[in-house]
Amino acid sequence: MMFRYAALRDYGIVLAVVALVAVLSLSTDTFLTAANLVNLLDQAVVVGLLTCGMTLCVICGVFDLSASAVLAVSAIVAVIVTERAGVPAGYAAGVAAGALLGTLNGLVVVLSRVHSFIATLALSIVHRGVALVITGGAIVYPGAARLAGFQSLSWPTVLGGVTASSLLLVAAAVLSSVLLARTTFGRRVYAVGGNPTAAWLSGIGVRSIRVAVFAASGTCAALAGLVLAARGGSAQPDMGTLLELTAIAAAVIGGTSILGGRGAVWRGMVGVLILTLIGNGFNLLGWDSTYRPIVEGLLILAAVSIDYALRHHRD
Repeated sequence: MMFRYAALRDYGIVLAVVALVAVLSLSTDTFLTAANLVNLLDQAVVVGLLTCGMTLCVICGVFDLSASAVLAVSAIVAVIVTERAGVPAGYAAGVAAGALLGTLNGLVVVLSRVHSFIATLALSIVHRGVALVITGGAIVYPGAARLAGFQSLSWPTVLGGVTASSLLLVAAAVLSSVLLARTTFGRRVYAVGGNPTAAWLSGIGVRSIRVAVFAASGTCAALAGLVLAARGGSAQPDMGTLLELTAIAAAVIGGTSILGGRGAVWRGMVGVLILTLIGNGFNLLGWDSTYRPIVEGLLILAAVSIDYALRHHRD
């Protein structure tokens, strides 16, 4: 019996993806075309990058509701620095800004002892305000001379037209998976999320681990910001609004426990794939997209309910 419950928890989400792919393949002739599959992967990049960092946070037992605001600030910094110092410096500055803001978020959470949900919600407002101050509420551009280079992340590669940003998502997912599943740091993230008191009594620096996952989330948000800015050739204070909620939804739909201590990055990526497949299916089948949030909301509710039921059965 326990084996069946474990199998449901571990592989049920994969079966859901297989079912979605089968339905879309049979329902439309365009789903399995190379162009649509490349487009599908490209659509998943921004939310996928946010989900990499968000999964680490949720497993650790914290939430980062400032991720989209960090995304915006990082993209703005990247554009401004690119205009003055070139594309490599701009990209580096954007990632550094995200890591710095993520670390700041973590420090505020652990030092103030305010719940991460509330603290990062407040910090998201602060970061959006910083973005407004930097830009004066205007859209910022890297300038015509540097625009083409700045948009290199959105260029297709030699791998069948797969964009550079899609390869960035693959690299980020692999790196965060290895970090979580194959390192001492990853084991400590699980321990802190599962039982912070027991982790502290075992000699684990609970505060430092929480700060670290926020820094990772900020870095992933910065990468997502670079992708969005590269696609549009610009950045603005309100870009990416509420995308952190979609990232949390992807992590939860993928099977990462909202209560912490259980999950995996690959699960988050499967959750992203499911949400992307739903959006792609609505487009290909010509369905009214106003119903899409209803479907996604029901999926989230089902995922949380299943997680609660499995935990209750185990306990």
